[in-house]
Amino acid sequence: MANKSVVILGIESSCDDTSASVIRDGVVLSNVIANQDVHTKYGGVVPELASRAHQQNIVPVVYQALAQAKVKKTDIDAIAFTRGPGLMGSLLVGTSFAKAYAMALNIPLIEVNHMHAHIMALFAKETNEDFTHPSFPFICLTVSGGHTQLVKVSDHLTLEVLGQTIDDAAGEAFDKSAKILGLDYPGGPLIDKHAQNGDPLRFKFTHPKAPDYNYSFSGFKTGILYFIRDEMEKNDQFINENLNDICASIQHTIIGILFKKLNKVVADTNIKEVGLVGGVAANSGLRDALKQQEKIGWKTHIPKFPYCTDNAAMIAITAYYKYLNNEFTNQAISAKARYAI
Repeated sequence: MANKSVVILGIESSCDDTSASVIRDGVVLSNVIANQDVHTKYGGVVPELASRAHQQNIVPVVYQALAQAKVKKTDIDAIAFTRGPGLMGSLLVGTSFAKAYAMALNIPLIEVNHMHAHIMALFAKETNEDFTHPSFPFICLTVSGGHTQLVKVSDHLTLEVLGQTIDDAAGEAFDKSAKILGLDYPGGPLIDKHAQNGDPLRFKFTHPKAPDYNYSFSGFKTGILYFIRDEMEKNDQFINENLNDICASIQHTIIGILFKKLNKVVADTNIKEVGLVGGVAANSGLRDALKQQEKIGWKTHIPKFPYCTDNAAMIAITAYYKYLNNEFTNQAISAKARYAI
């Protein structure tokens, strides 16, 4: 008799996106994401507003994910959720819903680390034929608004953090630089847009020092702030007249900082299978920079755009491998705002 297929419902609510996804045997059947536009006018995510929006969105998002997947709730074998890291109020909504849903259906519950899930997005497949993935072991650079990490991935469930930011993340450096320039939130994509028409070598910014394979972006942000302040004192139209070149130079510097440590890790470990994940993996300059490394023998891997930003498919995919390994949790589980791999 053929083995029964495994259907998993994944729920993601770590920040400001409410998402639900259904996968069957590792194949994504649906991946529904509800964004929260309310934060735009505040220039950043407001935790209280985020958690309220999750409460409004989670039931319709789960309903839509099941409908798109053409799966009944009685077909679900396990429910997965983001335990952390993230905003506590947001995490509590997803955690509470997942626990209640699993209890009502009397099915297993699987907790997932958000950063682990970003890496597992590299294994997202939409058909059984549509599947290319890194070979183990591989090095993964995770770049998002809240995290920047270099991780050695030995198998689906065995990860070792080799380096990470000691202060601010690369995504935050993009967004804060954009805010200094007067661009709307989220500013990272706007910097990318303007950078495509600018000279990346026009302005020079410093590369902050950090030990070993770690990163630091706090000093970089301060440097941008002082640079713009000083130039605006000389010419109050400096930003307007040079916006594309400023954005291109900022993006070029951040990518340079990221790749300096990534190159070192690859050289030291001699592991040339390399993945790029996280929200900032959608940045065209960063994607192009990684692809360029194929010329020196790297095998590079980047998820499709829907799986770069926060999404529930990556939660469900991670849970699928935990399911196969019988790694379940219980109703006593609680959310963790800080949750290391």
